[in-house]
Amino acid sequence: MSNDIWKIGFAQTERRTFTMKDTRFSKSLLFINALVPLSLMLWDVYHKRVGANPLEFVTRTTGMLTLVFLMLTLAVTPVRAITRLNWLTKFRRMLGLFAFFYGFLHLMTYIWFDRFFNIKSVPRDVVSRPFIAIGMLAFFLMVPLAITSTNKMVKRLGGKRWSMLHKLIYVAGIAGVLHFWMLVKSDIRLPVTFGFVLALLLAFRVLAKYSRPDGTNSSNMTNRTYPTLPID
Repeated sequence: MSNDIWKIGFAQTERRTFTMKDTRFSKSLLFINALVPLSLMLWDVYHKRVGANPLEFVTRTTGMLTLVFLMLTLAVTPVRAITRLNWLTKFRRMLGLFAFFYGFLHLMTYIWFDRFFNIKSVPRDVVSRPFIAIGMLAFFLMVPLAITSTNKMVKRLGGKRWSMLHKLIYVAGIAGVLHFWMLVKSDIRLPVTFGFVLALLLAFRVLAKYSRPDGTNSSNMTNRTYPTLPID
């Protein structure tokens, strides 16, 4: 009997160890793949394969990557709820932080190559080009989300206040799509596509919250999964 108990305990420990190692490998794989677009962009810039306007190429690329990772971050909760693949939540924080990372690069591209670090000229430029103000709003809404993405900050703020704060990601997503739409002059297919995806992701949350017959909200249905730059 004792041997059976020992074997069961050993099997459970081995299974937990494998799961931990598997998660670490998957996170490493995600981290590397999330940097691939940046590497390709820098490679093209170095080899002068970015067309006649390198600034526009880099600005558009970093902005697009910001929106892509925002959409992926917001997609974790719906996909998890539909598929019941709970392990997807382990990658949500990294996806959100990469959205912030590419957003930071997008902003620095503007500050460095457009304004040449002339910070005093930024307010005047924002007034003359409102789409920049919308883009900055989207980025600065992500700043507190990135800062409070750690386990310690969740404990310090408390789960309820932390969750309320991280709902700012919805506003950031809307502002980001609006910024993209205001930026393009003729071909609006990509901004519309991002807007459609964002609308689906937000609609899922609304339906999940109000379609439950027992009155429970979406956080109970998804076992308290948070939508933005969350903890594991």
